[in-house]
This record gives sequence, C-alpha cells and structure tokens, in this order.
Amino acid sequence: MMTLEICVDSVESARAAAAGGATRLELCGNLIIGGTSPSPYLIEAVQKLDVPVRVLLRPRFGDFLYTPSEQEILYKEVELCRSLGVDGVVIGALCPDGTLDVPFLSSLVEAAGPLGKTLHRAFDVCADAQQGLEAAITLGFDTILTSGQAATALEGVETLAQLQQQADGRITLLAGSGVSPENIPVIRERTGISAFHMSGKRTVEGGMRFRREGVPMGLPFASEYERFYTDEGLVRSAYAALTQK
Repeated sequence: MMTLEICVDSVESARAAAAGGATRLELCGNLIIGGTSPSPYLIEAVQKLDVPVRVLLRPRFGDFLYTPSEQEILYKEVELCRSLGVDGVVIGALCPDGTLDVPFLSSLVEAAGPLGKTLHRAFDVCADAQQGLEAAITLGFDTILTSGQAATALEGVETLAQLQQQADGRITLLAGSGVSPENIPVIRERTGISAFHMSGKRTVEGGMRFRREGVPMGLPFASEYERFYTDEGLVRSAYAALTQK
C-alpha cells in the first residue's frame, strides 16, 4: 500500500499537507529540533482535517534513553492519544547498550491498544538494525520510520533494501529523512519501499516589523523571525512521484 506521510507541527502545515495529497500526517511539536510531543489542543485541531493523524511522542530533544519520570509522561501521553482517537502513535526508546527498551515499549504498545504504532527513528541509532527490526515486529509495531541508519534515506538506501527484504511484508518500512519528490522514485526502485515520510518545509518570514536582533530565545542558529511550513506544492509533487507508474 502506498503511503505519503507528511510531518507537521502546525495547523497551517497540516492543511497544506492535506491539500497536497498526504495520505497521513505525523503530528509533532518543535519540528526544528526533530520533533517533540505536541499539545493536545493542537492534536484536536489537526484531527478536524480529513486525514489520518499519527502523533509523535517524545518528551525532549536528544537521545532516546528516558528517565523514569520521562517514561511516565510518555505512557500518559499514549493514553491521552488513545482517548482522543488518533490514528496512531509514533514512539521509541532505547537501553544504554543501544537495544530497544523492550519492557518499556511493550507497556506503551499495550497502552496504545488498537491504535497504529510506528517505531520512530530511535531505530536509526540502535546498535543492530536487523535485531531491532525483529524486536519491533515482536512488540507489535506495524511501521518503522527509518533512513536505513544513515543521515538521509538516500544515503541509507542499501540498508533500507536489506531491511525491506528482511521484513518480508511483516512490517512496513517508512523511508524518511531527506526524502523529496526527486529522490522518491530512486529510493522506491532500489528498495521496493512504497511508504515515504517527509516534511516538505519552506521558510516564511514572520510578521514582526520590530525586531530585536542578537537576543536568541533558545536556538542561536535559528532566526526568531522565520517560520517553517509545509509547502503544498512539494507535497503534491511527492504524491505524483509516488503514484507514477
């Protein structure tokens, strides 16, 4: 089955993704730092669009070794998403040795119940991709978001092809990171993967006329006066690339 999942962190981006032909949304907060758990009110607002929504749950920026308090928060966020009736959750956690945290992830999967379950890119920094894939299947995930343990899916295309062969239809590999309308056909041809994840971002100038320069509010490398939104045209082009024969 063909999937074009667009990662969004605002209602504006969600609308553009839906208009461009996204078959599913991954909703998060703070996409500029890789995504964190979104507000429940943002979830409710995006759910009003006629597109399935999977919610990324990640308590903070950084690695995927979580403290007991972070684990408790994640568990409660899964329960919240289930109560809100989203399509699915996007979760992941690792042990210090780089293996999947099977006991904790098992509890999250159980809490998610009938929701769809994507293992996020914690998979891409796990110690053994083949072992991680088998663990994900055993745990009950239906999807793994992965770049093939590389910086981009195009760079990881050989590993993606190997993982797709290993998966053998038991789980969906969702190719993500650096995915574009231009490289979707290449990745698809070389791997057999037909599920893709991208943000399709464009930069938009903010509306502030008065600007206090040199006073960063948390990210010194990013302008406080720029916004990043999904581009409807990029999504439409990606959809065309994915559906072309």
